Amino acid sequence: MGDSRTDWSGSKLAIIHTTPLTVEPLKALALAQMPGIEIVNLVDDSILPQLAANGGCIQEVYGRWSEYARIAERLGADCILNACSSIGELCAQVQPELEVPIVRIDEAVAEFAVGAASRIGVAATLATTLAPTQRQLRAKAEQAGKTVELVPVVASTAYRMLLAGDKDGHDNELAETLRRLVSETDVVVLAQASMARVAERFSPQERQRFLTSPELGMKRVMETITAAAATKQTK
Repeated sequence: MGDSRTDWSGSKLAIIHTTPLTVEPLKALALAQMPGIEIVNLVDDSILPQLAANGGCIQEVYGRWSEYARIAERLGADCILNACSSIGELCAQVQPELEVPIVRIDEAVAEFAVGAASRIGVAATLATTLAPTQRQLRAKAEQAGKTVELVPVVASTAYRMLLAGDKDGHDNELAETLRRLVSETDVVVLAQASMARVAERFSPQERQRFLTSPELGMKRVMETITAAAATKQTK
């Protein structure tokens, strides 16, 4: 589904982040795809450390994440984008409580990966992101009636470098991990939106094999807002 609109003034997108690193890139991407749209950013950078400490139990953060979603709805958002794959499975749990649609940033890329390849690398810097991303890919493969092989890799050293403030070290370490993984697979899904910039280090031919969630996720947001507006017009 496409949209011929060139001015999205009057539409509002709320993005729920678990790291400040995704705020500006996703804002820029949203404005590039939907010029004029109003963006509300909600950031809670305590979620990922909590998940790292509790083994990835997302139910511990359900209460406050669902409250952020309700805040977004009260602010008049036409769509809520969950920018964090680690807690993506909360979207389906919270959606029945709201009228505004929630989009998982990683859902569209999972669908694309399953359609494009059979041997799929899955890269993350957080172990808590790897498991839900793999479940998402397997679910999409099952829906498509396709068998896929997943090759997961966690670049945990890169994440520790990022926490220490060493962004260059993080990017270098992650790039090496990705270079090895892409040599063993058909495509590589980057499980976290914050990883997308590292793919820019590779040649255009190599970059085609790295699948990142932001662009496809934002396209899904655009489609969702368009569909919701069309539904309202028919009522």
